[in-house]
Amino acid sequence: MPTYTVTTVAPMPNLENLKKQAKQYLRWHRERYYPVAAEIRAALPRFRNLEDMQIFEASFKLTDAQELIARQMGFEGWQALKAEAPAMAHHRKPSPANPMLTSTSAQLYVTDVKASCEFYVGKLGFTVDFIYGDPPFYGQVIRDSARLALRLVCKPVFVGNIRQSEHLLSAGITVDTADEIKQLFLIFQNAGVSFHQLLRKEPWGARDFIIQDPDGNLVLFAGPGD
Repeated sequence: MPTYTVTTVAPMPNLENLKKQAKQYLRWHRERYYPVAAEIRAALPRFRNLEDMQIFEASFKLTDAQELIARQMGFEGWQALKAEAPAMAHHRKPSPANPMLTSTSAQLYVTDVKASCEFYVGKLGFTVDFIYGDPPFYGQVIRDSARLALRLVCKPVFVGNIRQSEHLLSAGITVDTADEIKQLFLIFQNAGVSFHQLLRKEPWGARDFIIQDPDGNLVLFAGPGD
């Protein structure tokens, strides 16, 4: 299955770049890349009440893609965006010298996205951020600032039990206090979660434990030792 990088349309005054972006959306629609269906539905009123497959089966032309970009940028349509493009270029703000990274998301490989969501929601207290595909092939669950992306795989990713024998983590999540890590461990224990490592204090001062999800992914939860 091909992989793609989703590029969010930013307030870019360069009209040629926006034209290229529109062609990219057109290609994604043609290839039925599911994340694009949500963007089309949110931006274009005539697609608002359609399911993902209905959107992909509907006619979607370059003019539709251009309108999508224009509406995402706050314009009524492509012509309105074109009229404002010179002024936007004139008032363009310089890019910051040091871009700030605001979040990170671990990616877990799973054999059933829906079942994995049920585990992380029902056992670990996450909520579903999104799910794409029918059947689902990609999704994300969140809890507070922690994000876990779930990627469908149909073949084994690791050889044998190497993850367990080598303690290969799929994600690491932290809490702020020693009381929180102890409380979290007890909550997961009462929920019947499978542990790869029970709660313990490490030589470097942290207190942590590792859960094992139904697909064998090892997720570390850590906090201060004292």
